[in-house]
Amino acid sequence: MTPGARVAAAIEVLDAVEDGIPAEQALTRWARQSRFAGSKDRAAVRDHVFDALRLWRSTAALGGGETGRARMIGLLRQQGEALNALFDGSGHAPAPLDAAEIAAGAPPEARPDRWNLPDWLMPEFERSLGREAEQAALALQARAPLSLRVNTARITLSAAMAALRDEGIETLENPLAKTALTVRDGARRLRGAKAYADGLVELQDASSQAVVAALPEGVRCLDYCAGGGGKALALAAQPGRSVHAHDLEPRRMADLPSRAARAGAAVPILTGAEVAGAAPFDLVLCDVPCSGSGAWRRSPEAKWRLTQEGLDALAATQDSILQKAAGYVRPKGWLVYATCSVLRCENHDRIDAFLTANPDWRCAHQRQFPISEAGDGFFTAHLTRV
Repeated sequence: MTPGARVAAAIEVLDAVEDGIPAEQALTRWARQSRFAGSKDRAAVRDHVFDALRLWRSTAALGGGETGRARMIGLLRQQGEALNALFDGSGHAPAPLDAAEIAAGAPPEARPDRWNLPDWLMPEFERSLGREAEQAALALQARAPLSLRVNTARITLSAAMAALRDEGIETLENPLAKTALTVRDGARRLRGAKAYADGLVELQDASSQAVVAALPEGVRCLDYCAGGGGKALALAAQPGRSVHAHDLEPRRMADLPSRAARAGAAVPILTGAEVAGAAPFDLVLCDVPCSGSGAWRRSPEAKWRLTQEGLDALAATQDSILQKAAGYVRPKGWLVYATCSVLRCENHDRIDAFLTANPDWRCAHQRQFPISEAGDGFFTAHLTRV
């Protein structure tokens, strides 16, 4: 595919997203209908689409409209690309810009347009982050770093870096966690890399790794909202831990057994009834469902799908999970709360609500990880009975 044809494909996908089709679904549908597209073509179209989603409002302002075509015009203007070379109508490229399109568009002026955030979310975003709000909003407009967790139970950090380098993958040590590497070059080779296939490295954000690295001591551990199992595997790699995993939707953990086997770890999966029977635990980790606002670089569509009603429902779910999980913690044990959110209503407010409802508990540690070049925005709090 030519660069222009890739732009045309991205326009088609963005129009589908505007019509309400999830981006991943729209990309998959396009790929199935475009068997001629190679892996590099599919990656380029995906990059266009996700760049536009991160900049949904500013690209509309710069492009002078809310169609896929207008947003791609706005995105390419923002990136400093030569529009005439991409919109020339040759082959499968988009038609040339007309006079109205050339004249349309202006730099975004309103703060929600510049920050690329929904209007309704602005007050909570600013309340949550204060002076750092603009910096965080702008950070969400860039692509996220690709981070790896080194399975230090089986290989050292330096040896992992060397093994990856031999396969054309260059990495750097990440300052957020001693187990974390940031991929600098060769990211697309990772899935086929032997170090990955052998469980020596796993994909995991560095802030997420830092949350696990800072967990209190405890032998019997439960990852109560395990999802794909990244934190459970990171816990299991720490010496002296016995780790169990649970999730309200077991299908989310479908790959966990094979990932654990690949990593040389034992992570039994428990049903809700089995959790109650196995309790109490020394440590219960609740990486609760949340807005994902700290990771919107990776899932920018979620920023535009979220509503106030949805955020309120998440807060209620978070409160319910904390309250239930507290019953699975042994005396003097630890209840750990975590989100990949930067919103106070999902973080500090939930801890305050729990402590108000449970005065026999105290918070011994809180930390908010900012959205940065090193990792996503995360929050964690360590709770224990007084």
